[in-house]
Amino acid sequence: MSTSAIDTNDAAAIQAAQNSVAVYDRSHWGRIKVSDGDRLRFLHNQSTNDFQSLKPGQGCDTVFVNSTARTIDLVTAYILEDSVLLLASPNRREYLMQWLDRYIFFADKVQLTDITDETATLTLIGPESDAVVKKLGAEAIIGQPYGNHILIPPAGGGDTGGVLVAVGSGLAYPGYTLILPAAEKEQLWSKIVEAGAVPIGDRSWETLRILQGRPTPDHELTEDYNPLEVGLWQTISFNKGCYIGQETIARLNTYKGVKQHLWGIHLNAPAEPGSPITIGDEKVGKLTSYTKTLDGHFGLGYIRSKAGGVGLKVHVGEVEGEVTEIPFVSQDYPQL
Repeated sequence: MSTSAIDTNDAAAIQAAQNSVAVYDRSHWGRIKVSDGDRLRFLHNQSTNDFQSLKPGQGCDTVFVNSTARTIDLVTAYILEDSVLLLASPNRREYLMQWLDRYIFFADKVQLTDITDETATLTLIGPESDAVVKKLGAEAIIGQPYGNHILIPPAGGGDTGGVLVAVGSGLAYPGYTLILPAAEKEQLWSKIVEAGAVPIGDRSWETLRILQGRPTPDHELTEDYNPLEVGLWQTISFNKGCYIGQETIARLNTYKGVKQHLWGIHLNAPAEPGSPITIGDEKVGKLTSYTKTLDGHFGLGYIRSKAGGVGLKVHVGEVEGEVTEIPFVSQDYPQL
């Protein structure tokens, strides 16, 4: 998002996500179907979360990392009866397909299918999302754990396939994610807006993403950082056994070796991502994302663990800032 002032439409959309309900079209995100008999074992061995404990109707967030545990993408996985549906970041779709394909060996019963073009994703965000889900006939999903999902008939009542309705907005705000045939998108979008959801665009989503601290590839998720530095503890199983990058992650956790953490930073002026974060003359980190907000300026950045945390006064380039928590991630080692 640019540093220009937020316009009225953006402000209304952001406030709807925070206080009532908004709807965002995430159809440009990648959707990869993983099928055949070894699909759960395969994904279990390629990413940070425990797939082999999941049943159809459940889901989770997981991180794909390289052999040195550097982040490739944060992905949401939905376990279906005959496949696993991965919702990936827009700019990681093709890379992730190629990366996963490299690890399918001759005897593996695993099929990868990019279904992005024939499907769509809509996300409800906000505390009044339940009311919209009820009007769609998916009230059975209300109150279920994150990632759980059900299938409902398509909005048009045709035979194009069902609509997957899953718990979770992709942010720390309450909400739901809907995955459906592309041919059904327009009709379902209209139904959701008629039910009271305020449409939000890419700029508003980016503002919410940064305020919430959801990391994204090329900003917070790069080969410079591992999932523990990001604070994605909820995506990591520490007792599932071996997977790509597991040794590094286990060692960092065992020896409390995380040397930097992702934080939010309240800023008193615009700042450029990539700017150094300093205390006095000492560089302690780097700004990774910036947005203008309804009440000021806000950024995300990695800061060395020894420098401090919440309440720390820093400079981002020439701009003054104060470190704050972000709800999507956690900077504390979990009690295992």
